[in-house]
Amino acid sequence: MDQVWANRAGSSETAVTQRHLTRLWGLPGTQLGVVAWPSERSDRLFGTWHYWWQAHLLDCLVDAQLRDPQPERNTRIKRQMRSHRLRNNFFWTNNYYDDMAWLALALERATKVTGVQRDRALRKLAGQFLDSWAPENGGGIPWRKGGERFFNAPSNGPAGIFLARYADHVQRADQMSDWIDRTLIDPETHLVFDGIKDGSLVRAQYTYCQGVVLGLETELAKRTGAEARERHLMRVRRLVAAVQEEMAPSGVLKSAGGGDGGLFAGITARYLALVATDLPGDSPDDAVARDTARNIVLASAKSAWDYRQSVDGLPVFGAFWDRDAELPTAGGRQAQFVAGAVNSSETPERDLSVQLSGWMLMEAAHAVSVG
Repeated sequence: MDQVWANRAGSSETAVTQRHLTRLWGLPGTQLGVVAWPSERSDRLFGTWHYWWQAHLLDCLVDAQLRDPQPERNTRIKRQMRSHRLRNNFFWTNNYYDDMAWLALALERATKVTGVQRDRALRKLAGQFLDSWAPENGGGIPWRKGGERFFNAPSNGPAGIFLARYADHVQRADQMSDWIDRTLIDPETHLVFDGIKDGSLVRAQYTYCQGVVLGLETELAKRTGAEARERHLMRVRRLVAAVQEEMAPSGVLKSAGGGDGGLFAGITARYLALVATDLPGDSPDDAVARDTARNIVLASAKSAWDYRQSVDGLPVFGAFWDRDAELPTAGGRQAQFVAGAVNSSETPERDLSVQLSGWMLMEAAHAVSVG
């Protein structure tokens, strides 16, 4: 079955590569993902800049290189890194800590598979997360710069994963996980709330909040001593069970449409796969958590594949993995950046985020089928 998922992941990669990847402003040696397909001229000119979508494109390219190392893809990864900084006005950073965390995670992985050093960039990004830690204000790190008092899981989760992996910042990552567990866990469902804003709980519960906390706790379970490890293992076991009960009641992860929401379920699948392949622990409960995580990924991937559309033999994934995908067409309302987030195109399947999420899911299915 692992070859089936390898083939499906490969087809998903080819679909995104052919439909979305192009030079930045026609410059040689560059590449970014056009944010819509079918696209308009403004899309191909990269007049809009969705920083964190491009970070996930880089992460998906790394997934593919780990699955099937190829010199051509190695070149694409290098071009994606270079072009991200170029389009971001020669900076690695921006004003959103969650955006920077996604890029940090992708960059750190990309340097390992390509051998290209980005030490300065990684140190710069790590400094952003270390310096923004604000327990005196109720955090956590904030969502964005500028005196923001919104401390949320989508910033602290991925930043914590990065710090756990990078340059021996495990202690801060551990503090971040403790802050999340103390502040953002729903006592009834055990799911992760979105965040706290000006001291008040923001009770929204998104799939990707669960995913990043699973990733953080799994990384810490791998990297801490026996006493702390059991604490992190317990949190993973509890959250995997909650995701199964509340966010995949039919076995298939709930989706969140297009725009930024298009990435949510794919991110959750990525870190469920990490649980399945990397969670330590020898107890029966640890084995159940790994098996449950694997089953959710595989059931979601089978459903998303079964409900896909096909154009020129390549998949178009649906914004919701438990219903038929809709073929996108040119025209109609496109994704827009509003109040710090990108909303959906009129047809969500048009958004790069949705197709990246499907590709990410197929890579996750391959990872758990061989891991």
